[in-house]
Amino acid sequence: MFAALNLLKFASSSSIKPLGSKLIRQRTHTSILTAPSPHIKASISTMSSTIPTEQWAQVVEKTGGPAVYKKIPVPKPGPDEVLINIKYSGVCHTDLHAMNGDWPLPTKMPFVGGHEGAGVVVARGELVNDVEIGDYAGIKWLNGSCLQCSFCQQADESLCPSALLSGYTVDGSFQQYAIGKAAHVARIPKECSLEAIAPILCAGLTVYKALKESGARPGQQVAIVGAGGGLGSLAIQYAKAMGLHTIAIDGGEEKGNMCKSLGSEDYIDFFTSKNLVQDVKNATPDGFGPHAVLLLAVSEGPFQQASEYVRSRGSIVCVGLPANAYLKAPVFDTVVRMINIKGSYVGNRLDTAEAIDFFRRGLIKAPYKVVGLSKLQEIFDLMKANKIAGRYVVDTSK
Repeated sequence: MFAALNLLKFASSSSIKPLGSKLIRQRTHTSILTAPSPHIKASISTMSSTIPTEQWAQVVEKTGGPAVYKKIPVPKPGPDEVLINIKYSGVCHTDLHAMNGDWPLPTKMPFVGGHEGAGVVVARGELVNDVEIGDYAGIKWLNGSCLQCSFCQQADESLCPSALLSGYTVDGSFQQYAIGKAAHVARIPKECSLEAIAPILCAGLTVYKALKESGARPGQQVAIVGAGGGLGSLAIQYAKAMGLHTIAIDGGEEKGNMCKSLGSEDYIDFFTSKNLVQDVKNATPDGFGPHAVLLLAVSEGPFQQASEYVRSRGSIVCVGLPANAYLKAPVFDTVVRMINIKGSYVGNRLDTAEAIDFFRRGLIKAPYKVVGLSKLQEIFDLMKANKIAGRYVVDTSK
């Protein structure tokens, strides 16, 4: 029964397009850049206040950008979807990759980027009964999945071959009103600040999942490469909250001060270090290196170097996605030192709830700056120049 219901949901809200051996679903009737299908008639519950027919959004109209600030139609949710009035959205490096077409995965075009959107539910489809109008909710990278394949059944929804990706294969949160599959939107407690929690919906969730995947236990050392960026600033705090000791690796005095203020016990500046490998090892009590390395970097070099300083039987967890990059490690060392090299993508629904709960309890405070949505292209320019410490959050009302 439930499998049949899920099939009905996706049949009414998605079309399937092949991508190599995978299937990528793209929403048809709910896209704010295309007209709704005339064949779909759904009952929609809405807030008593009027939902506008137009909204402000940042639209990427061609690969390479720029993002164009313009008015577009407000979408309507399908039977298993909710419409969220996005108040704030974090800005992720993935958004820049999406605009530039850096990855071997085609985006919908044109598209609205963004996947860290926090706001208020203002409408819901007729099949939605576990999300209420007025609830706080968030748009994450994983906008939806089939909920019935072998990956979804074992809580690996991010690996679903029919996954919907916010700000990539479906429109995301750089708009005032965004659609999300009800089963996958983040449930945000009312006591949480929407602007402060926005970066948790991708950056926080991603690094929390990666720390779990690393297998590091309380009292052990974790090296965080790219610690001064948006993901790194949160990784330091989640690691500390999980009882781990952190070695922050990044470049520049400003990032070093930030990492230490967030709780990192050691900071290795790759601009000034004469022997980074040895410096990282020296930061561990026995000099053998950290038990785990989180690679959050946006360049290829750190991915080639991590196996030189990770402890024997340690884990290297790849999270950052530099364009056209490759991972390389000596086979002999990897085998005889029993090094575990793995990737970590994004968290599932339970990981999301756990990551948000750390934030709710006051253990995570994302360092961020708020600017208007209209300034998004300026943030992308700062990203390109590697001039961002922490996270930018855009206010969709400006």
